[in-house]
Amino acid sequence: MSLRRLLLLLVPLVLGAGYAAAQMEDGDRGILPRDTAQVLEVTGIEVDVAGETPQDARFNGWRIAQREGWRRLWAQTTNRPAAQAPRLSDGTLDQLVSAVVVEREQIGPARYIATLGIQFDRARTGERLGLSGGQQRSAPMLLIPVTVSGGTATSVETRNDWQRAWAFFRTGDTPIDYVRVSGLGVDPLLVNAAVTRRPGAEWWTNVADLYGASNILIAEVTLHRLYPGGPAEGRFVARVGRGRTPVGSFTLRAANSEAIPAMMSQGAERMDELFARAFRAGDLGPDRALVVKQAPPPVEELEEVVQAVSTYQMRIYAANGGDLQGALGALRGTAGVEGVTEQSLAAGAISNVLVTYRGDVNSLRASLLARGWYSTYVAGVLQIQRQAINRPAPSPQPAPPPPAPVTEGDDG
Repeated sequence: MSLRRLLLLLVPLVLGAGYAAAQMEDGDRGILPRDTAQVLEVTGIEVDVAGETPQDARFNGWRIAQREGWRRLWAQTTNRPAAQAPRLSDGTLDQLVSAVVVEREQIGPARYIATLGIQFDRARTGERLGLSGGQQRSAPMLLIPVTVSGGTATSVETRNDWQRAWAFFRTGDTPIDYVRVSGLGVDPLLVNAAVTRRPGAEWWTNVADLYGASNILIAEVTLHRLYPGGPAEGRFVARVGRGRTPVGSFTLRAANSEAIPAMMSQGAERMDELFARAFRAGDLGPDRALVVKQAPPPVEELEEVVQAVSTYQMRIYAANGGDLQGALGALRGTAGVEGVTEQSLAAGAISNVLVTYRGDVNSLRASLLARGWYSTYVAGVLQIQRQAINRPAPSPQPAPPPPAPVTEGDDG
């Protein structure tokens, strides 16, 4: 699909999504984290273009933003000047770009001024940038952003710039598998600023199991304002685990209140570097006390019955040689029989053998009976003979009726 057609289809959707987002912003809490794990994003692309119509001007601006976004992404990946980036056709860029993010825009009758972000599909674009190989990722980590301002610590109880910075953070470029909370539902009760100082493993085990995490990360910022609306300073501290172990800190400054959101976004990127450095150094891993160990399913213990091995004296009554060989074959083929020792064999008379069998004599008799040999056990001797099959004698056929006499009739 061409970019122009895509633009015409997306404009109503973007406006509708913006209205829905505005409706959500009317509440006091809740910022849904943006999933950027499968994209490569370039932000802050400024465009100022003209067109015959507002839609045409916007189309031209998005085209320019795609080209500039590709050059910046190539430069960031290869650490080379953007001017050396390979030239890609607009059709190729349409295949690589997954979304255009409008950060700020002004639309006139024939002019388009905007600040845009370009999201490239990681799978398709990574092949051209040599990023096809994946990087090592950490275990899932529950991220809790904490803001301390005016002596009051808050997390996701109310919407704030620090939570928004982490909700919009590009997670596709970090080795940390963040589990970010939105602040909706039970989030303010379970991961508020107060509970971050609870060291008990029982509480955090339940919370970590609920969110599917194996450890907790506390991203803390203490905000100091010189005066309302004036310059501000943020002291950022990255902490790990129930013990709130610090792994690094830094300080950033904002010229005024309008610059605080940008400072928070920069702080999220730098704090991610601290977490990533701790992970590569082996200082950031799962907390075994928080990992719920699933009990193995009960295994039914089967009682092993060990059958004793016994030797039985056996007499075989065989009418002929065929019956005798059949009896010996039936014995050797019976389950549990470990040996047959021939003592004296006589076709048409009595043969004596010794049978070594694992089990009792009753089970041996039952097995022989299933093979067509009847047995009796008298005075410690097992006697077997071919089982007789009594068939009813056939009933005599009735005599045919006498033929009817033939009489000669008149020929008419």
